[in-house]
Amino acid sequence: MNYTRHAALFLGTLATLVFPMKAAETAVDSIIVVQSKDGFSEVEMSPDAKTATAKNGVVVQWMGSTVSAQTIAIDQAGGTAFADGDVVVEYVDDKGVNQRWKGSKVRYDFKNKRIEAENFRFGRTPLFIGGQKVEVSQITTNQVVTQATLTTDDISSPAYRIQARRLTITADKTIVAENALIYLGKVPVMYFPKYTRKADSHSNFWTASPGYRSLYGPFFLSSYHWQLKTNLNTDIDLDYRQRRGVGGGPRFSFDSDTLGKGGGGFYYLRDQAPELSSFNGPIDPDRYRFDLRHSITNDDGFEFKGLVQGQSDPRVWRDFFEREFRRDPQPKSFIEAGKAWSNWSLDLLAQVQVNDFFTTVERLPDIRFKGYRQQIGETPLYYESENSLAYLRYRDALPGGTNFAAFRADSYHQILAPETYFGWLNVTPRAGGRLTHYGEPEGNGNIKSERDRWVINSGVDVGTKASQVWPGISNRVLDMNGMRHIAEPTISYVYVPRPDKTPLEIPQFDRELISPRLLPVHFPDYTQIDSVDSQNTLRMGLRNKIQTKRSGMVENVMNWAVLTDWRLRPREDQNTFPDIYSDFDFTPRQWITLTSETRYDSSTQSYRESNHRVTLTPDEWIDWSVGHRYLRDDFQTYGTGNNVIFSSVFMRFNENWGARLAHQFETRDGVLEEQQYQIYRDLRSWTAALGIRLRDNRIGKSDWTVGLTFSLKAFPRFGLGEDRNNAMLMLGR
Repeated sequence: MNYTRHAALFLGTLATLVFPMKAAETAVDSIIVVQSKDGFSEVEMSPDAKTATAKNGVVVQWMGSTVSAQTIAIDQAGGTAFADGDVVVEYVDDKGVNQRWKGSKVRYDFKNKRIEAENFRFGRTPLFIGGQKVEVSQITTNQVVTQATLTTDDISSPAYRIQARRLTITADKTIVAENALIYLGKVPVMYFPKYTRKADSHSNFWTASPGYRSLYGPFFLSSYHWQLKTNLNTDIDLDYRQRRGVGGGPRFSFDSDTLGKGGGGFYYLRDQAPELSSFNGPIDPDRYRFDLRHSITNDDGFEFKGLVQGQSDPRVWRDFFEREFRRDPQPKSFIEAGKAWSNWSLDLLAQVQVNDFFTTVERLPDIRFKGYRQQIGETPLYYESENSLAYLRYRDALPGGTNFAAFRADSYHQILAPETYFGWLNVTPRAGGRLTHYGEPEGNGNIKSERDRWVINSGVDVGTKASQVWPGISNRVLDMNGMRHIAEPTISYVYVPRPDKTPLEIPQFDRELISPRLLPVHFPDYTQIDSVDSQNTLRMGLRNKIQTKRSGMVENVMNWAVLTDWRLRPREDQNTFPDIYSDFDFTPRQWITLTSETRYDSSTQSYRESNHRVTLTPDEWIDWSVGHRYLRDDFQTYGTGNNVIFSSVFMRFNENWGARLAHQFETRDGVLEEQQYQIYRDLRSWTAALGIRLRDNRIGKSDWTVGLTFSLKAFPRFGLGEDRNNAMLMLGR
């Protein structure tokens, strides 16, 4: 075959150069990596190895920073680089925030993360800054710009701007402009020897959304925001719905270097028409929701996450917070804490049933000690493990349902022997064992006594990665400038003998749920501990990529992955060949994207599921997507399927006006299920949007909504066209 047999090298003209520093320095940051920007052309070095150039640009990675430009001169002794032409500097600052700067000429100090740039522009809502020269230093955290222009208008000809001879942005986001002149359009209106303002959000602002919805009648949704401190924000929601009543409540969020990030809120509504939301019986008119969240992460590998989400009934999110309902219809409450080391981690998970109308497995708590894959001494063997102790309670959502609880101790250990043969074939045999103990169960489950279960597993993973480069291939239709083909075939064999206890003989807490995707077959990736059963399976996969060079960057023209199993000895509940899964992405031009996800049932020779979408973005003024979703009727597994055609068009007529149209059509019965129309207006300091939605519920009356939203432009509820992925922003909370 014509492909390379060495998986670690790319053929063709790709060149990567590595310069070691002093012998005593062994850290990764002490190595300079220089490579061509496009991945195809060669890097040329000067005789003294200080200057690097390439036909389509150079990328330098050193000390955790990345600099790309047409030409880069490296001063190893001083720890700096001089970059010229289309310069981009990327690094992570001392607060863990990704920083990205662009300029024509840049001097970058890798050690101190200090930037000196000429003719630069920087934009991060709500501020847009340009200047003749900028100096940024992580040590002083101040940013100094000379001959600067500052505005909050994100258009080419801003309505107002501030021009200053010198502009300084301090660590607390204070802007100090010296010799500042304020312009309205092209007219100078005021001069300040020294002008000072805060660069972060306004301390107070207000949003309003009046409208009409058939389920609400006329409504008026409003929020008032104020900032108590730079890291503490509060909001008060106050809403009126003519048919449902008055609702509202407080919200807050904070971000502290020492205490972490968090927030929460409470919302209450005395529903005047709860019968409109009836669900398995009457609903209490006192309807509410609340949440409280907190997270902490530090540099020592410790992480904490806590989330509590409660609601009065299962329909309150759907009725009044549709955006959040679509994201997570059954919110969970939990506490997670973990500490990671280089080879080990210790994690704690606690979960309780806050909402008794959602089925929940309570973990009171679940403690896990995990050993990452690590080499055993100087041998070719590697070891990984996962151990857990938990008291678990299964809580059904149905009155009188099955509820049971038990203590569970699980210990899994595995030995692996990865090896590369012939320089291109990766083979990883594995063997492991698991012991799980279940204490005497409590409650009305089927299991009445304590149990022990033994499981052993073995298997092998075989894979390779082959590539071939054709730098001379060119195609205008597909916008191809050179081509690289990458093929990655994989085969995994898994053999798990029948455990001494089948899943029917032990309590089912972490059970195997219905999934539209193939579940992992290897341990410990397969996490459904209580559903472990016999396996004698070959998992076969193949990924193909075709790449080309566009605008100096390497892009995927095609990315296609196919995955399926061959069960050599299927269980009674399994077929020899399960479904075949295919994920296909095709980008014939930069502005055309085709995606396809299919699931083919080989036993019936029919598609069980398919999702297709075509997205066209020929320029910034239009974005059009059309697609098809199909799910076969499968009442035992998924219930009623669908056969839906959907489309979404966003058009930006100019810098002030935009519009969006979206439709969803069910072909099986010819029903246009949902229609949405939005129009946007940029009012300089404000943005306004008008939205209309019509939904055919099939049962009962159609649901239709008209909504109007206002918000400050510099800190908007949404930007021009932002609702392309979240249209609910304009039609309620």
